[in-house]
Amino acid sequence: MTTVRFVAPLQSMIIEEGMPPIGFVHLTDEAAEQVTCHELERRLELGKRRGFGSVKVTVRVGESEWQTSAFPSQGRWFLPIKKPVRLAEDLAEGEPVEVELDLL
Repeated sequence: MTTVRFVAPLQSMIIEEGMPPIGFVHLTDEAAEQVTCHELERRLELGKRRGFGSVKVTVRVGESEWQTSAFPSQGRWFLPIKKPVRLAEDLAEGEPVEVELDLL
């Protein structure tokens, strides 16, 4: 299993009017390169891409751990940070987030 570590600022965006914003980070260039290579290896191994070209990951931020997917988005990789994690880890928009990903 490959583990990727990086630090990136927490960002947020509104996906749908009237809904709360979602939190996310963009992977750093180095982390994105590792995830891109992993996605290519998986695609060659399985003979197909996962939905949206996503990569399954186990994420650790502080004491919180959960499973989700990292998604390619406009030439970068996008990683959602769940609201319960943002609250538990006292994360605020614009602050750096230390992220550890296990690529599955």
